[in-house]
Amino acid sequence: MKNTFGNSVTVTLFGESHGPEIGAVLDGLAAGIPVDEAFIGKRLALRRPAGKISTARQEADPFRIVSGVFEGKTTGTPLTILIPNSDTRSGDYARGPVRPGHADYTAHIRYQGFEDYRGGGHFSGRITAALTAAGAIALSALEGKEIRIGTHIARCAGIDDAPFSDDPEADIRKLNALSFAVLDERQGEKMRRAVEQAAADGDSVGGVLETVVTGMPAGAGEPWFDTIEGELAHALFSIPAVKGVEFGDGFGLADMRGSEANDPFVIRNGRTETLTNHNGGINGGISNGMPIRFRCAVKPTPSIRKEQRTVNIAEGREETLAIGGRHDPAIVHRARAVADSVTALVLLDILAQRFGTDWIRGNV
Repeated sequence: MKNTFGNSVTVTLFGESHGPEIGAVLDGLAAGIPVDEAFIGKRLALRRPAGKISTARQEADPFRIVSGVFEGKTTGTPLTILIPNSDTRSGDYARGPVRPGHADYTAHIRYQGFEDYRGGGHFSGRITAALTAAGAIALSALEGKEIRIGTHIARCAGIDDAPFSDDPEADIRKLNALSFAVLDERQGEKMRRAVEQAAADGDSVGGVLETVVTGMPAGAGEPWFDTIEGELAHALFSIPAVKGVEFGDGFGLADMRGSEANDPFVIRNGRTETLTNHNGGINGGISNGMPIRFRCAVKPTPSIRKEQRTVNIAEGREETLAIGGRHDPAIVHRARAVADSVTALVLLDILAQRFGTDWIRGNV
């Protein structure tokens, strides 16, 4: 099992949904980067469930940083974050019936029956709390270099949000202050009602997240196997329920002509820019200085109360299963904070490879 991502700046995840603690280790950070624990707490709050559209499992996430930080700044050694699990109900889970859409079956085969099956174990979305906490440190470091990241719920239950405006930095500021990240509050209310209806039906819904990054300098990234798209997609697909990633206009580019899909270059205030941004701020796998933009498809939460066909692997027979316990009727609104964190961690690593780790601290 490999639980580490990155090259110059790496993140390692550990723990299980119903174990004592989950956590993350950040390694490769330069010494002297400010660590704002209040900001980490705010980012964790954006991921936390709330109201009728989320699971009833309530975790306060009282994280502890147990290494790598002294007097509010990184020391340059591995930074370890621990988050306890407290609101667990392991009795809601049984070994045997595999839940459709979950990793129960594949985990059982891969780990030969030794996996922790409670709440999905190491495959659980609970682990994204540690990822969000680690990403908050990366987000803060990037903002110190005027690189900002924001994600909105572009679609949920088939209902579309407004697109990013011509002033994405203003949009980012707005989104990062919202618990339900939409640009059009009226559309957001429609989404909430659709999620509540799915919950009442014992079902769930999915959605699409759209992320934008501003301030990314041109020239970061590599061609071929380490493109910005490749590195981001690699990490974004680690977020539970993400089943698709597209950059810029993505699959829409397939229906355009080259004269439509190309982004013409111009000079504005002495700076090279493009008139359009169909390619999402990336050419040849390398940032071109325009906002990086991508979308993630998030599937419906697989835990639903509706009866489904499955197999009991302990007894080797088919049966039906209606999943009880506490589950989200949608996770797209909670996954938004995770997408921000994953993006920040990937870009921090890419920038460290391009400019050196000390560049993030601001002394270079």
